[in-house]
Amino acid sequence: MRELRIRVLAGVFVVAGVLSWAGARLWNSIGTLPSVPLAAPVVLALIAVVLLSTALSLRARLKAQRERRPGAKGVDPLMAARAVVFGQASALVAALVAGMYGGAGVFLLELLDLPARRDQAIYAGFSALAGFGVIAAALFLERVCRLPEDDDQNPPGAQPAA
Repeated sequence: MRELRIRVLAGVFVVAGVLSWAGARLWNSIGTLPSVPLAAPVVLALIAVVLLSTALSLRARLKAQRERRPGAKGVDPLMAARAVVFGQASALVAALVAGMYGGAGVFLLELLDLPARRDQAIYAGFSALAGFGVIAAALFLERVCRLPEDDDQNPPGAQPAA
């Protein structure tokens, strides 16, 4: 399984943000811009909490397993792989959603004199922040589940490859 690259997440975020900003400008000129749901930051924050709690649980179990504590509950490799796939998928979707809400929020910054639009800009900002929380938790989960380097490739005392 390949690691999730931050460049890919940043690219998804930027492209979604630009398209969302342009779409919000177009939609607002044609009619009424749809509102940002209040549940968006809440749902994204819940996903971030689930990812973070999964990462902390797996980290504690892996540490107990490495230290060979009696009664330590091991980690099933398939479960760890599923957790990483869930984290990677969540990070990609969160980058897309954060970009969409970020672009809409940037557009709404022009309309802060209207109370309804100000609230929408706040919801969009919190949604983008919660999306970044999901990305951070997913990257932490991926780091926790990373396999140790293979000792055959780098024997003790050998120079690392340049």
